Amino acid sequence: MIRFLLRRAGWFAVTLFCVVTLSFAMMRAVRGGPFDSERALSPAIEANLKARYHLDWPLWKQYAAYVGPLELGEQRAAWLGGDGTRVFGGVLAGDFGPSFRYRDTTVNDILAQSLPISLALGGVALAFALVLGLAAGLVSAQYPRSSLDTLVRTTATIGIAVPNFVIAGFLVILFAFLVPLFPVAGYGSWEHMVLPGCALGLPFAAYIARLTRAGMLDALSFDWIRTARAKGVPPRTILLRHALRAGIVPVVSYLGPATAGILTGSLVIERIFAIPGTGSHFVNSALNRDYTLAMGVTILYTTLVCGLNVLVDVLYTWLDPRVALEEEG
Repeated sequence: MIRFLLRRAGWFAVTLFCVVTLSFAMMRAVRGGPFDSERALSPAIEANLKARYHLDWPLWKQYAAYVGPLELGEQRAAWLGGDGTRVFGGVLAGDFGPSFRYRDTTVNDILAQSLPISLALGGVALAFALVLGLAAGLVSAQYPRSSLDTLVRTTATIGIAVPNFVIAGFLVILFAFLVPLFPVAGYGSWEHMVLPGCALGLPFAAYIARLTRAGMLDALSFDWIRTARAKGVPPRTILLRHALRAGIVPVVSYLGPATAGILTGSLVIERIFAIPGTGSHFVNSALNRDYTLAMGVTILYTTLVCGLNVLVDVLYTWLDPRVALEEEG
C-alpha cells in the first residue's frame, strides 16, 4: 500500500508539472491579455500595469517565478506584498499569486471562498446520482426483461444523451416557472442547490443505473447466489446482502471519472444558475484572460481528480479483495 501511494504521488508530481507547463504556455499563446478591455488603455497605462505584474519579463522568467522555488525578489515582492526575501514561493508553496482582474485579491482567497460552494454543489449532484442510479439499477436487475426494466434502460439512455445544460433548462421551466417550487438562480440556502444539483447529477445517475444493472446481473449469476436461492433466502436479502457488494464494483470504478465530470460539468451549471463557485470564476478567468486565476483553478481541478482516482482504487480493493493494488516496480 505504501509503495502504491508513493508511486502514485510520483506520477501526480509529473502530471502536475505537465499541466502547469502546458497551461502556462497555451494561455500566453492566446491572443489578448488580462488588461485588454472594451475601452482601450493608453500605452503608458498598459505598460505600467504589465510592469507591475512583471508581464514584460521573458516568459521563462515569468514561468520560473510562478512555479518557484527561485529567489526573484522583485517578482515575489510584487506578488506577496513583502520585501521579496522569501525563497520558496509559487505553486510549490501553494501560492497562486494575485488575480489580474480582481484587484488587491489573491487567487488563494478566491479559491478559499468559492471552492466550498462548488464542493457542496458537487456533493449534492453526486449524492443524487448515486441514490437515483443505484435504486434504478437495482430495480432493473431485480426484474430483468420486464416492462419496468425496459423503462429504466430507455430513460437511462435518454439521460446519457441529453447534455446537463439542456436538463437545466427543462428543470428551470418546470420547477421555477410552471410549478414555482425552487429559486431560479443564486446561492444562500439548500433550496438553491436542488435544481443545479439535479441538472448536474442526472446524466451521471443514468450511467450509474446502467452500470449497477450490469454488475448486479453478473453478480446474481454467481454460484453462491444460486446456493442462497436453493436454501430459500428471500430475494431481497440475496439482492442487498449477498450480491450488492460485488455488483457495485463497476460503479465504484466509475466514481473517479464521474467526480471529475461533475467538477468540470459544474462550469456550465454554475453559470446557468448564477452560483458563485469555482466553475464561474474559471469561466470568468478565461473570458478576462486572468492568467493566475485560470491556472489556480486548473491546478486545483488536477489535484482533486488525481486524489479522487487514488481513493477510488483503494476503495475498489476493499470491495473486491481479489483485486490487489499493483506494487511491483
